Amino acid sequence: MLKVWGRRSAFNVQKVMWLIGELGLEHVHTTLGGDAGGLDDPAFRKMNPHGRVPVIDDNGTIVWESHAILRYLAAVYGDDALWPDDPAVRSEADRWMDWAQSSLQPTFLNGIFWGYFRTPEAQRDWPLIREKQELSNQYFERLDEALKGRDYLGGTRLGLGDIPAGTHLYRYFGMDLDRPALPHVEAWYERLQERPAYREHVMIPFQDLKGKTSY
Repeated sequence: MLKVWGRRSAFNVQKVMWLIGELGLEHVHTTLGGDAGGLDDPAFRKMNPHGRVPVIDDNGTIVWESHAILRYLAAVYGDDALWPDDPAVRSEADRWMDWAQSSLQPTFLNGIFWGYFRTPEAQRDWPLIREKQELSNQYFERLDEALKGRDYLGGTRLGLGDIPAGTHLYRYFGMDLDRPALPHVEAWYERLQERPAYREHVMIPFQDLKGKTSY
């Protein structure tokens, strides 16, 4: 059976758990990291020498790094919407996944969610937060443009490209931030909220993380 390690509140773990939910995969989930600790346990370090979550063990195949896990699960268990046979079609999802990880996530999650929400007010670097917020809004406007005439980033069906960017939305719309008009992103978010796996694995209250600077 598929085994998963990580804490439910961890952003990268939520991506993986959302896909596992979409695929309906039976699994065993072990809470690890944060207050639960365990990242330095020798048995865990043997699976992932970097000591980070998420990690999966799929009947002996161990995979770490959230996007590597997403691609693995989609390739093994997904349908054509999640893992198209055509490399050119599949590359569209790859582009959105890589962009979300290299641009959107460092700016919004690391820059704003950590720099603003998870940092005590007295310690906040406001010039940096404002800079990251302006850039983050630009990124969400690009998503809005890409979603014109589309239900999902890949077209009419949920694809792998939706997951990394879509996982941001619960926090983005759940924080007291100034946001530009994003009608297509908002419609996309409404569609995602209709999905049971998204509600279960992504829409996890995060207020207990406010002002908490440790993992």
